[in-house]
Amino acid sequence: MTRPAVRDGYVAFGVEGYYARHRTDYQNPHEPQVHGAIALAVEAFALPIEPALDLACGSGEATRALEALGATRIEGVDPFTGPAYAARTGRPAEAHDFAAIAAGALAGRRYGLIVCSFALHLCPPSRLPGLTWALSRLAPRLLVLSPHKRPEVGVGWRPLGELVHARVRARAYAAEGG
Repeated sequence: MTRPAVRDGYVAFGVEGYYARHRTDYQNPHEPQVHGAIALAVEAFALPIEPALDLACGSGEATRALEALGATRIEGVDPFTGPAYAARTGRPAEAHDFAAIAAGALAGRRYGLIVCSFALHLCPPSRLPGLTWALSRLAPRLLVLSPHKRPEVGVGWRPLGELVHARVRARAYAAEGG
């Protein structure tokens, strides 16, 4: 039996409700496209692959893509799907949400790259500037993957470029001043 679309789950249960229901079995149905988009973006924009933060890590789709490229130093953060991430990657995921990260939950850490796959558009628009600014203090590069152009990443970042692979948009950014 095919699982209903994630978007349908958001409508039925809300974002938090959907992920609470699928904390152990969530998997992005676009994983092959995510892998391809990450590989192309890393090459096209000369992105470092580690140390990396897989932000809103789901069940580790971005982590697995980075591992396939040779990365070993990867941390995952997701307020809901830590069990699914651990099951698929063998790594723990910290349970911070966007608000906690904007408030400094990861302050003092340094990464070469932050990857956020199919999740940054879920950040409430009023919280996005604080989140993107906080992220710009953690890494010199950010890679956002999504099926659409949302959200507009601004505060703390300047665009490096965008590519589309199999309907997945990969937008790369450089931290301002970095």
